[in-house]
Amino acid sequence: MYKTFLPRILIAALFLFQFSFAHSQDLTYVIPEEVNVSSERLEYLSNTFEEYVNQEKLPGAVIMLLKDGKVFYHESFGKKNIAANKDMEGDDIFRIASQTKAIVSAGIMILQEEGKLLIHDAVGKYIPEYNKTTVAEASTDGQYNIVDAKRKITIRDLLTHTAGIGYGYGVAKDLWEKAGIQGWYFADRKEPILETVKRMASLPMDAHPGEKFVYGYNTDILGAVIEVVSGQSLDEFLSEKILHPLGMKDSHFYLPKSKAHRLTTVYSLTDNGLIESPNPGQMNGQGMYVEGPRMSYSGGAGLLSTAHDYAVFLQMMLNGGSYNHQRILSRKSVELMTVDHLDGIEYHSRKGSGFGLGFSVVKDLGRFGKPASVGEFTWGGAYHSTYWADPQENMVVVYFTQVRPARGLDDHDKLRTLVYQALK
Repeated sequence: MYKTFLPRILIAALFLFQFSFAHSQDLTYVIPEEVNVSSERLEYLSNTFEEYVNQEKLPGAVIMLLKDGKVFYHESFGKKNIAANKDMEGDDIFRIASQTKAIVSAGIMILQEEGKLLIHDAVGKYIPEYNKTTVAEASTDGQYNIVDAKRKITIRDLLTHTAGIGYGYGVAKDLWEKAGIQGWYFADRKEPILETVKRMASLPMDAHPGEKFVYGYNTDILGAVIEVVSGQSLDEFLSEKILHPLGMKDSHFYLPKSKAHRLTTVYSLTDNGLIESPNPGQMNGQGMYVEGPRMSYSGGAGLLSTAHDYAVFLQMMLNGGSYNHQRILSRKSVELMTVDHLDGIEYHSRKGSGFGLGFSVVKDLGRFGKPASVGEFTWGGAYHSTYWADPQENMVVVYFTQVRPARGLDDHDKLRTLVYQALK
C-alpha cells in the first residue's frame, strides 16, 4: 500500500500512473482536490485503517472512493493472507455476500423493463409452489401453529424484504433445519438454486406477506425467478445484462482457478486477535468458491467481486442507470429502487432509514445520526464489507474486508466519518 508519510498529492499522482492502464476503459483517477476533497484530510482515513491493521483488528482492506464519477482515493491496507505474508492489492477479489442482493434486484428491474414481468406479480405466477404458503405463529405455550398466509407473496415483497421469509431461524426453525435450509451460504450445494427455492415454499414463513420487514432468502428467490423468466442460469443472465456491459470482469459466483491467487482470506476477530477461518468452513470460513460444485447461484449472497467492479455498478446506479455509454436501467427504475417502500412497516435495522428495492435508504439525517445525505442508498455483506452511494454529494464509497465475525469493530462508522470530513 501507499505509505501515509507521502504527500497525498503525490499519492494521487501514483494512482493515476498505476491504474490508468488497468482501468483505462472506464474509471478515471484524479487527485482529490480536482473533485473538492482534501488530500491532507484524507490522511486521517489512511492513518486510521493502518492502525486497525497494526492493532490486528483488520487483516487487510481495500477502500475505493469516487466523486463525480472519478476515483479520488483507492488504497489497500494490510494482508490478503497473513500467514503467507501476501500484501493486499487494490484489485484483489472478495466474497461480497449480501452485496449480491442489489445486483440481482437490478436484474429483476431489467426484466420488468423488458415487459417480461411486473414487480407486483405474485411469485407463484413463475414458481407455482409459492401460490400457497404458510406462516408459523408463536403460541402461548412456547410452541407454534402453522396457518395459511393471508395473501400471496409478490415480487415486490421479496425486493423489500416484506415477504415474511427469514434465513430459517424463525419460530419454526426446527422444520427449516430438518429441511437442510438455514443460513445464507449456498456455494456447497449440489442442486440448482431453483430446486432449493421450491423446497422453501413448503416451509412455514416467519410473518405474513406485507406485514413485517424480515431479512432472509428473499433475493435468492428473486434469483430463481430470474432463471425461470429468462430461461438462463442466474450467472448467465447477470453476466449478459449487467456484468459484461459494465466491464465487471472480476465478478463471479465461482472463481476461475486462474484468479484464485487474488481471492482474499477470511479471518475471525477474537479476544486473542485475528484467527484464520477454517477451510472451507462453509458460512463461517473460506467457503467453496473455488473448489465447490458450482451448481447453486445464490442471488442473496453468492457473488465475488472487486472494489473496482462494485464501484462501477454503484456509479451506474448513481448515474440513473447508465455507465460508460451502456444503458442498464432506466432512470425511473433507479428512482423507484432508491426510495422507501416500507409504508409504515417497522424497520429495525437502521434508524432514520427505509428500505427500497434492494437497498436501505437514508430518509432522516437527524435520526440516522451519522454523516450522510438524505437519499443515500446502501447495504453490506456478511464478511464485513459495506458500501453506499450518495446522490447529493455524487459520491460512491466501497469498503471491502473479510472478517467474520467482526464483533466490536467500529471501522464502518469510522470510515463514514473520515470520508465525509475530507469533503470541502
